[in-house]
Amino acid sequence: MTPESLLLPRFKQLKALRALAIGLAIGFAAPAFADNLPEVQRLIKQGQFPQALEKVDAYLSSRPKDAQGRFLKGLIYTEMNKPAEAIGVFTKLSEDYPELPEPYNNLAVLYAQQKQYDKARTALEMAIRTHPSYAIAYENLGDVYAKLASQAYDKALQLDNSNSTTQNKLALIRDLISTSGKGNVKPPAAAVAAAPAPTPAPAPVAPAPVAAKPAATVIAATPGTAASVTPPAAATPAKPSPAPAATANSASDDIARAVSNWADAWSRKDMKAYLGAYASDFETPRGMSRKAWEREREQRIAGKSGKITVDIESPQITVNGDKATAKFRQHYKAPGLNSTTTKTLEFVRSGSKWLIKDEDAR
Repeated sequence: MTPESLLLPRFKQLKALRALAIGLAIGFAAPAFADNLPEVQRLIKQGQFPQALEKVDAYLSSRPKDAQGRFLKGLIYTEMNKPAEAIGVFTKLSEDYPELPEPYNNLAVLYAQQKQYDKARTALEMAIRTHPSYAIAYENLGDVYAKLASQAYDKALQLDNSNSTTQNKLALIRDLISTSGKGNVKPPAAAVAAAPAPTPAPAPVAPAPVAAKPAATVIAATPGTAASVTPPAAATPAKPSPAPAATANSASDDIARAVSNWADAWSRKDMKAYLGAYASDFETPRGMSRKAWEREREQRIAGKSGKITVDIESPQITVNGDKATAKFRQHYKAPGLNSTTTKTLEFVRSGSKWLIKDEDAR
C-alpha cells in the first residue's frame, strides 16, 4: 500500500448524515489543522460559516497550496449548502494531492447527495486505490453499491412486476439501506475537535499475547538505541540460557535499524535505498505489479517538490523466527502537509537483511 496514504485523521462530518437520500454511512474527514487555524475551527463549531470562510480565505491568500486550509474551505462550503463550490474545492485538492483519500471520500458524499451514484462510486474507488486500508471508503462504497442495486432491481420490476425473486431482493436491499442509515445521526458540536497538540501522545500498541505465540519475543526499541528484551514469562526456564535473548536482541536491533534506514531513505528521496528495503515478494496494494508500484512510489516521493521528512516514534518490535513486526508512530511532513499515522511493517529475513513483506497504516 502507499506509505503516506493515510496521513490525515478523520472525524464524522457535522451534517446529519441521515439526511442523505440513501442513508449513506459516509463521514466527512478533516486533516490535522495547522496551528494558526483554530479560529476557523471555532467558527465552524459555532455554525458561523460565513465568518469561517472569510478567515480561511485570508489564511489561503498567503498559502494558496495549503492542503489543510483548502480542505477546511471545502467543509465550510458543504455546511453552507454550496455543493458546486465544495465539489470544486475537493476536486482540485484531489488533483494537487492525489495521495490523500479524504477529498475523494468527501466528493463521494456530495455526489451521493445529488444522486450521482456512479460518480460517487468512482470517487470512492479512487480513495481506496490511494489508501487500500481506508475502512470508511469501503463501507461507503458498499452503501453506494446497495443503492445502485436497488435501482437495478426496481427497474427489473418495472419490466416484470411478477418476478417474486426480484421483489424479495429489492426488499432485502431496501432493508439494508434503511439499517445502514440508522446510526448516522448528527454528532454533537464537540465533534469538531480543537486543534491538536503539536505532538500528541502515541496510542499504546499492545504486544502480541504470549499465550498465543509463546515463541515470540516483544521488544520496544527506539532507532539507534539498544532494545530491551521482555521474554514471555511462561516460557522462562528455571535456568535460562543467554543465547536466545542475545539472538532476539540482535534481531530487534537489526529491525530497528532497517526501519530507521527506510525512513531516512524516504526523507532523502533515495529511491534505490527506499525500494531496496522491500522484499521481492512484497504484497503490493490493489494487486499492482511490482514495476507499476515502484513507478507510482517514485512519482509520489522523488517527483514531489519540496522537502519530505519522515520520523519514527516509539517502535514496538515483535520477533518470531525469520518473521517480525514493527509498529510505530510515523510523523510525515511535506509542503502543505503535516500528519501522524500509526504504521505497521511486516518483515522477513533474507540472508543477513530484514526486508519489508507487508505494510499497513491507520
